[in-house]
This record gives sequence, structure tokens and C-alpha cells, in this order.
Amino acid sequence: MSGNGEGKVPGMSADELEKFAIRLADMARDLLAQDSVQKTLDRVVAHAVDLVDGCDAAGVMTVENAQVRTLATSDAGVQASDRIQGELSEGPCFDAARKPNEVYRIGDMTETVERWPRYAPEARRLGIGSMMGFLLYTEDDNLGALDLYSRTPNAFTERSENVGWLLASHAAVAFSSARTHAQLHTAMETRHNIGEAIGIVMERYKLDEDQAFAVLRKSSQDRNVKLREIVRTVTETGEIPGVKPGSRS
Repeated sequence: MSGNGEGKVPGMSADELEKFAIRLADMARDLLAQDSVQKTLDRVVAHAVDLVDGCDAAGVMTVENAQVRTLATSDAGVQASDRIQGELSEGPCFDAARKPNEVYRIGDMTETVERWPRYAPEARRLGIGSMMGFLLYTEDDNLGALDLYSRTPNAFTERSENVGWLLASHAAVAFSSARTHAQLHTAMETRHNIGEAIGIVMERYKLDEDQAFAVLRKSSQDRNVKLREIVRTVTETGEIPGVKPGSRS
């Protein structure tokens, strides 16, 4: 990868660089303004198509235990490409999602691609001429890969790669921030619901707070059901799964 942390993009004049910096800043603000992880990722792929020269489609994928999952896409063909990479366990985006600090690029999919010999023919059948894969990562998280596609062979230049790298860097920060916010929201919501369920159990079964929580936890363990599901049932119905009315456990 020939990009660097200073935001310089080879091949751009000073005027072009200034305009690009403004567009990149606008993108960063837009990503951070989204109110969910999914909306953030949907905007990432939209900005990729808009900002990267030669990019016709984009997507975000993750690879966990060799299983591929498409998180966002601007085109149905991207999901098909992800599926094929998952089935074959090879491809530039499959590798980018698993190996830090690397960018993968196939300049011409119509040629023999020695690194991914099984994936390339399948990609050609999807109408992919060239593609790039960028790892989405921060110091604390490996978040998957940003995938950029073109219908045209040799569509991506060094400038495209550098712009893609800068975009991926901003996208990773926004993705990580959105995910952290969602996790905090879920944790706060779960804590609130647990408190509500404990209150219901305390009132209905005449228990103190510790006893009420112990009843919820025992119901979870006895039924092999996650505590949050027990809590949801209690808050929605007033009943504790596995506990008869009038009983303390």
C-alpha cells in the first residue's frame, strides 16, 4: 500500500487534493451522524462508490471462523462475490478481512490470477473486471473488509488505492464507534430491563432484591435460557418461566 497517514494522494493537484479533503471530511461527519451500525455501513459503501475512481460497487464483509457474512452492499453482485469467497475460502476480500495491514488488489480479472485461482473465474462470471479489498481495523478491533469492485479491468489506479485506504481508515473508526455505541445502548437497556424484572418479582413474590435476582438467574439456569430472555418474559407477562404463582423458586 502506497498511502500514508498524512492524507496525501499521489496524482492529485493541490486544488484536487483540497476538494478531496473537503469531501472526505464531509464523509466523516456523515458517518458519525448515523444512528445505527447498519446505517453507518450503508453510508460507507455509498461513499466508496462516490469517492473512489473506477468503483462501481462496494461492500463490507466479515470473516469469523472462516464463515463469511455480508454486512452492507451497494449491489447484489457484491453479496454473490462474498458468498463465493466464503465457499472457496479464498479471494482478496476474504484475505483482507483476516490479515491486518494489507490491501489486496486484482488489476485485471480477465487474466490468470495465481493467488486466487478458483475465485477469479467465478468473479469473471459475475462481471467483475477488477477489485480491491481493504482491512477495516483500529488499534482495538479487526472489523472486516471493505470491498471495492469495478466492471472494467484495470479500473483501479494507485490513486484509487490510496483514496480507498483513506476511506477505509475513516470507515473503520466510524464503524467501531457505531458498534460501541450500540453495545452501550444494549447494555443500558438490558440493565434497565433487569431492574424492571427484579421489581416485578419482588412485588409479586414478596422477595428482597437479592432474592428476586436469584430467582431470575435460577430460572435462566434451569431452563438453559439466557437471562435476558427470562427478563423479557417477566417484563412482558409478569410470569417467571418455570416458577408457579405463589412459589418462591
